[in-house]
Amino acid sequence: MTALWSRAYVLLTFTALFWAGNSIVGRAARELVPPAALSFWRWTFALMLLLPLAWPYLKRDWPVLRVNWPIVAVLGALAIGSFNILLYTGLQSTTALNSMLIQSAQPALILIVGALVMRDRTSVRQVAGVLVSLAGVLAIVGRGDPALLIALQLNLGDAIIGGAVLLWALYSVLLRRRPAVHPLSFLAASIIVGIVVIAPVYAIELWSGKRIVAAPGSALAIAYVSVFPSFLAYLFFNRGVELIGSAATGQYMNVMPLMGAGLAMLFLGETLHLFHVAGLALIVAGIWVAGRAPSAGQG
Repeated sequence: MTALWSRAYVLLTFTALFWAGNSIVGRAARELVPPAALSFWRWTFALMLLLPLAWPYLKRDWPVLRVNWPIVAVLGALAIGSFNILLYTGLQSTTALNSMLIQSAQPALILIVGALVMRDRTSVRQVAGVLVSLAGVLAIVGRGDPALLIALQLNLGDAIIGGAVLLWALYSVLLRRRPAVHPLSFLAASIIVGIVVIAPVYAIELWSGKRIVAAPGSALAIAYVSVFPSFLAYLFFNRGVELIGSAATGQYMNVMPLMGAGLAMLFLGETLHLFHVAGLALIVAGIWVAGRAPSAGQG
């Protein structure tokens, strides 16, 4: 176990696999666990697992977190609260394959948001890369048919996933303003904020009559998303950052959508179409053209 804890790329491979599996499980369990319920119980159980490890750091860092509560609240609401509900909601009506390929445009979106929000300088090459990547996303969401894009006849799930990815890009850019506290205390504080954001949405979902189906699949889905893409993946990701730095870690996490696409075909029987291949090729080409755009892992 000690040897594994020192192998950054092994840990990050598991992280990417766990996060890719999040979309697969979200799609597979769409008729068993409603989106807000899956988000709420995912992070509630993850917090229960995390607190024994994070508590000493949380107590030590509490004065800093309290002073910086506005940015902590914004980051927690974006990453834990909003992103997950939108992701699981989008997976109600689009495929996990589409979801993963749309998420692969994340580095390009981070460049756009960084330029708009933080006034980051962008080169002509980076702008060109962003445009190429976005063309790839449009090829996927338009199913390779320009007429659908012109008529705006897009799948609602794809649009919701796109919104989730945009919020994660905003989170990734604003993350540079996070307070200088231990990663575990920051994660615990973010989860607490996220649960507070999710709770009223979950209450509305219950009021509307949507309930978790009492079935083994429901329990397995909640257990998976609580333990693997939440608790373990974040521990592994933070350790990866410690070992090789945030830039290299972020770039390595770009393999996550590719893993997810493979899992979607393997476990969900989803079909890879020519427009998927063309869209992915454009997205990867755009990322390459833009260069080493900063990225952050997502769950």
